[in-house]
Amino acid sequence: MSVVDIPIGPQHPAIKEPLNITCYVDGEHVVGAKLRIGYNHRGIEKAGEYQTYIQNLYIAERICGICGIVHAFCLTQATEDIIGKEIPKRADYIRTIGLELNRIHSHLLWLGVAAHEIGFDTLFMYVWRDREMVMDVIEDFTGNRVTYALMTIGGVRRDIPQEKAERILKVMDLLDEKVRKYKKMCLDERTIRMRCDGVGILRKEDAIALCAVGPTARASGVPFDVRADDPHAAYDEIPFRVVTYDTCDVTARLLVRIDETLESISIVREAIKRMPSGPVRIRVPRVVPTGEGVGRTEAPRGEVIHYVRANGTERPFRWKVRAPTLANLLSIPVMLTSRGDYVVNIADVPITFASIDPCLSCTDRAIRFIDVSSGKSWVWTFSQIKRMYWRD
Repeated sequence: MSVVDIPIGPQHPAIKEPLNITCYVDGEHVVGAKLRIGYNHRGIEKAGEYQTYIQNLYIAERICGICGIVHAFCLTQATEDIIGKEIPKRADYIRTIGLELNRIHSHLLWLGVAAHEIGFDTLFMYVWRDREMVMDVIEDFTGNRVTYALMTIGGVRRDIPQEKAERILKVMDLLDEKVRKYKKMCLDERTIRMRCDGVGILRKEDAIALCAVGPTARASGVPFDVRADDPHAAYDEIPFRVVTYDTCDVTARLLVRIDETLESISIVREAIKRMPSGPVRIRVPRVVPTGEGVGRTEAPRGEVIHYVRANGTERPFRWKVRAPTLANLLSIPVMLTSRGDYVVNIADVPITFASIDPCLSCTDRAIRFIDVSSGKSWVWTFSQIKRMYWRD
């Protein structure tokens, strides 16, 4: 039988992100895959060069509508690295609570989407109903459900009074019970196991060679977590387990995220219990001295890196963001290629792609230019990029 090319995306009901996956199919079996990204470039990094550091915090939160707090945190981290000032300890704990509440909501969102991708819409509705509890907590805590505006250079903008801390703990107790039920369901429900067991295999050696990060790597037995390997905020003072599985399939990625949700609930509880008293922010100069800074943390999808170069003004000279989806996209063609006894069916493509929890709005950058009048296209040389991005 001849191999047929089947394009999926950039707009497709089974793929929730704007990218193109070209699958090479022999009958029902996928024998190869090629990705094309670049449909969603928004120029945020360049826009940041014309805004102040404080203004950029709100731009950073709009890099991703699901984990924007992570990008705001990394930008403050990189800027504080240049300034060279330590923030109050209470602010570190509040930042940790904000990051972990975001992880809980993100993982629950993904669990619902994964259930939808395999046609289990009942689970999708139940999970998203319960996700509303953590969204309400986030709104009560920060004043917003999606873009929190919690982080600021030098600390956080909002404290957590005792009554709000107690409300957070009550919701954590409820979510703990719910998430444990969902884990049992995912282990026992035949529909989930038949659609996820042995699907989207990414062996440990491939995960390492392709630099996979986050749950995608940890589900392949790679124990890499920035919170543990490079502790920041309050992570060095709060015990938690780096969750790994070794079956290397979609089921493993599902279970990693469920267990990480339970770990995040535990971290929030411990952070509230151990949180010291004191101020939540310090004054920092509006003009950031010349230098370079790096911020990194473990987003729900994996390692996020922000690089900032300052030139002694109120605006960054250069701002570069590396999102985790960029690292994980390289694994998709491997997961989607049948080999030996491992067979990928065309019906496995949506859940396999969804299993890395992709976010293309974080990832896409402009790399090719097209002259619409002539149809000619070209890629910038390094000298052209330098002239555009590096101002005197």
